Amino acid sequence: MWPAAVVLLAFGWLELAADNRDDPGLLGTLALLYGAAMLIGCGFYGRAFLDRVDGFDRYFELASALAPVQWGGGRLRVRIPGTGLARIREGRGLPAVVLVIIGTTTFDGLSGGDLWSTDGSVGPALEGLFSDLGLAPAAAATAAATVGLLFCVAVVSLLVLFGIGGVRRASRGRVGGREALSRFAPSLVPIALGYVVAHYWSLLMIQGQALGFLVSDPRGDGSNLFGTAGWGVNYDLLSPEGAWYVQVAALVGGHVAGLVAAHDVALRVLPGQRSAVRSQYWMLGVMVAFTSLGLWLLS
Repeated sequence: MWPAAVVLLAFGWLELAADNRDDPGLLGTLALLYGAAMLIGCGFYGRAFLDRVDGFDRYFELASALAPVQWGGGRLRVRIPGTGLARIREGRGLPAVVLVIIGTTTFDGLSGGDLWSTDGSVGPALEGLFSDLGLAPAAAATAAATVGLLFCVAVVSLLVLFGIGGVRRASRGRVGGREALSRFAPSLVPIALGYVVAHYWSLLMIQGQALGFLVSDPRGDGSNLFGTAGWGVNYDLLSPEGAWYVQVAALVGGHVAGLVAAHDVALRVLPGQRSAVRSQYWMLGVMVAFTSLGLWLLS
């Protein structure tokens, strides 16, 4: 699934680092090219192509693992939320998919804070460095954001590898590092989605309202196809306090669910309950670090 991880990283770069990321022409062209590539790949390899290459297919399948309902046997079934994590198909590159989701969302929070954006902080310093190397201002800003994005993915990956190393030591050699990373990767899914909800909830609630008038005038030429072109955006729909409570609940809830999922995996993978519990001391440390990092970025 490494190609899927690359797709998600490229999408994160386009959203957070590219200079012309809000150009409708560019976005439309990329969407058409990506759709065509997926159709051609399916024509040669079938659905398996999407399972390994389409980053959004991976993204939505991981998200669906937390849902309280599932489709099976020709009907909709109810299940305990989060139990679908145990059914996620393991595969080479799955940890990279999850880590990219967490890392890119972390940079999204970092790039909007004082540590990155204010004068004399990391972002302007990197931009100045690349400008001194001869890059134009726009290219220097893109290069700086690219470094920041890759750095956040790397830091998140190192934190997780630290926790996995503790799991491996607790197993006393019975579980290898690569196997442990692959087995425990699904337990990171609640953290990834908690980060996504925390960072994009307010954007969805406010900017999502623009769909009402954009759908009636998609080309900006004064059309009113569905009678909604006069709709506006209600900025009072979500108060800052309300947004903060949703963000905190998403972060804390995601990390608690992640720890529960990791403990469930440990009971199935490691020999004996004592080893399973001992291994989770390391994962608990990683979860607390992620929670602290996420809350700090939001604040």
